[in-house]
Amino acid sequence: MIELESKDYYLALAVLDQVKINTLFARSVLEQNIGGKVFADCADSPRAFYVVHSYGMSLLFGHRGDEVFERSLFDYLTNKAETRRTAEWLQADPAGDWTSLIDSIRTMHNGMLDNGAEISETNNPRAIQLNTRVNFRFDRQAYLTAREQYFKQDELIVQTTKEQFDALAEGVVPRFFWRDAAHFESEGIGYTLLRDGEIAATAFSACCAQNQLEIGIETAHKYRGKGYALSVSSALIDYCLERGLEPVWACRLENEGSYNLAQKLGFVPVLNLPYYRLAY
Repeated sequence: MIELESKDYYLALAVLDQVKINTLFARSVLEQNIGGKVFADCADSPRAFYVVHSYGMSLLFGHRGDEVFERSLFDYLTNKAETRRTAEWLQADPAGDWTSLIDSIRTMHNGMLDNGAEISETNNPRAIQLNTRVNFRFDRQAYLTAREQYFKQDELIVQTTKEQFDALAEGVVPRFFWRDAAHFESEGIGYTLLRDGEIAATAFSACCAQNQLEIGIETAHKYRGKGYALSVSSALIDYCLERGLEPVWACRLENEGSYNLAQKLGFVPVLNLPYYRLAY
């Protein structure tokens, strides 16, 4: 794996266009709307790519066959050189036969950690853990029907300001998906629900590209369970529909709150993908 210079990120875009899953976060890096890293099998005519978003999500795609790239991929996924300081969440293009390679690396790595002790990957912090990533399809009519029947909210919802951008510090928040508040104000959008002057919930554009807008959502802990996430997400979906944008939702299957919220908002699960948590 060699790290590409930012001026060469464009080399991955044509290959990314062939990937038939949600790849907006990777496109955001390649189009240099957000920080990240891009690795490839070679610099001149790359055919395999590994894109890392600054938030800690990564995508492996392209063509297999380069043995040097695949050996270095083993070192990266297992953090052999201990260069990764935070966890990373990896998904791969299902059409590229990368999953079988990742699974073999996971089995070998976790087996070495086990060392006969039969410690499961879920309670070993250094293990590569397997989860499931769900891609959804937005059903406009299902959303409109649900909004008419169920969505009621008396709290104040406002368009997210630069001040609120800066105040949102923990969880899935805009600062991890935009360079700064000015960038978000210029090219992003969000809606924030205020309760007694406090930020209770915010839905925002995590990635925007090709007439699609991927939704990010966070609710303050003390305000969870009150339907606020539904309300701010609905405001953002209405924004999308008014402008001809397709709302996009993806989450871990294990994240029951996000998974169930998506379906209340008219999103239909259409694809389950292996989703690997890489340790550090």
